[in-house]
Amino acid sequence: MQLLLEQGAATAAQLGGELGLSSAAIRRHLDAMLADGDVVSREQPVRGQRGRGRPAKVFTLTDSARIRCGTHTYDGMATAALRWIARNGGGKAIEAFAADQVAALEARCRSAMEGAGDDPLARAEALAGALTAEGYAANASTIASGGQLCQHHCPVAHVAAEFPQLCEAETAVISRLIGTHVQRLATIAHGDGVCTTHIPDPRRAPTGTTTVTTVRTDR
Repeated sequence: MQLLLEQGAATAAQLGGELGLSSAAIRRHLDAMLADGDVVSREQPVRGQRGRGRPAKVFTLTDSARIRCGTHTYDGMATAALRWIARNGGGKAIEAFAADQVAALEARCRSAMEGAGDDPLARAEALAGALTAEGYAANASTIASGGQLCQHHCPVAHVAAEFPQLCEAETAVISRLIGTHVQRLATIAHGDGVCTTHIPDPRRAPTGTTTVTTVRTDR
């Protein structure tokens, strides 16, 4: 993988020459990498008249394999961008940015939740499935005081640690999608193991209420 990262593309013979292995041995490794989705292959371009036999295959890394080969500074760049927005536009601009970022997520989840009904706990289960499909590894459960939505992964945790407006915008989305008041009890961004949102028993909450409360349990 490192050789392909450095060279961009190479044949089995070229890789074997670099590593001191036979082309057959290299092909066994490449077949496994193809099966895992780490490389793709194409025919090597031939200049002039093509000789006999099948053209050699050239192998290149896939985007997912390339990401694993090196370090990336996406979180740092995102944080720097939000700091610039905060300096030039203030807190309201950060809030507007956060709301805009989760708008598309809200639309996709709402579409995925069609047919979930009006019961907040049933909607929480449907939302958990929609969030899992988005990469949040979410699940919903019923507890004595109502329901609980847990997200075991947060794609913006490092950035949200400095800009909690991202968490607040996401919590507002959860409230709107479930259709009731919710309480954010914990977030990965603030060092908790799981993002936990409490959904009060609908029999105890005023009908139609969609307010959002954040309650930290680690202080």
